[in-house]
Amino acid sequence: MAHYIDNFPGREITIKGKNYLYFGGTSYLGLQTDEKFQDTLIKNIKKYGTNYGASRNSNIRFSIYKNAEEHLAYLAGSETCVTLSSGYLAGQFVAQYFNTSKYKLFYAPNTHSALHLATNIKQAVTFASLNIAVREHLEGKSKSTPVVLLDSIDFSGAHYPDFEGLKQLPLEHVILIADDSHGIGVVGSNGGGVFGILKSLEPKELIVCCSLGKGFGIQAGAIFGTDYRMEQLMKTPFFGGASPAAPAYLATLLESSGLYSAKRKSLVKNKASFLNVLKEKKRFNSMQGHPAFSYSDSTFTDYLYEQGVIITDFNYPNEHAGLKSRIVLSAHHTKQDVLSLAALINAYKSS
Repeated sequence: MAHYIDNFPGREITIKGKNYLYFGGTSYLGLQTDEKFQDTLIKNIKKYGTNYGASRNSNIRFSIYKNAEEHLAYLAGSETCVTLSSGYLAGQFVAQYFNTSKYKLFYAPNTHSALHLATNIKQAVTFASLNIAVREHLEGKSKSTPVVLLDSIDFSGAHYPDFEGLKQLPLEHVILIADDSHGIGVVGSNGGGVFGILKSLEPKELIVCCSLGKGFGIQAGAIFGTDYRMEQLMKTPFFGGASPAAPAYLATLLESSGLYSAKRKSLVKNKASFLNVLKEKKRFNSMQGHPAFSYSDSTFTDYLYEQGVIITDFNYPNEHAGLKSRIVLSAHHTKQDVLSLAALINAYKSS
């Protein structure tokens, strides 16, 4: 059921005059409604303007882009970072760049549409079938390099944090492209995401792309990789022709390191409080260090709604896709919020 609202959904959401606790969305750190974060953004909008529609290759260039990209690269542990206006654009940019005769694209199970192109390339149903397909390609006559695309976090728990499926692949011969939109800013050391974990698997080359909106609360996307590869991407008409992220957002990211750290600590505490009280943990698919809990019981969703709780529940990425039902904890929830949610879940179990 779709609900129409007029304000950003924080820890509470108002539907037809009634207040509900909201455990959905992707505002993992609760930044979008945080007054300190908003004040920082407003200050930077006054300095940098509301938008910057020129090319990064223009003769007039903001230094904030280089500063933010160096900061993000250090945070993730990559050689270089390139920013764009959105995470979806970042994914499409990378996928299109490698969609040539020099490369052969393979999609892991549950890969987000941001990495898919308008082609007939189908994603693998299992990692076992993906492994077979990649090895058959390497043993064939084609000289094209295999490129495996995947989501770092797919909410089934099959990928992050162990990536057991990837370990089956001959990664030393594979260029690995991961969308870390649900990880960056939330998981990893200082919110650096999964780059370091995937790098330790020693693929032929690693590229990570992501949205910066979910973990960092700003409208922007980023791509992480080697100096050489990022230089090649920046030379393309795709990069030169696209408007960049608004500089005010990147300035806000640079100035909010302390706030990000504090919010992540609050999120960790909220998840710990929730799990300490929750009795039937096996009801959900969840991942270590991540605040989302997926399930597949529509009756449970209706029960929570009747009890004054709204969660993420819709067909994604389109109406023909499967139903995504997910409880999402955020740093903006109070301890009482998460304890009340756990109590409701426990009561449903015993009914």
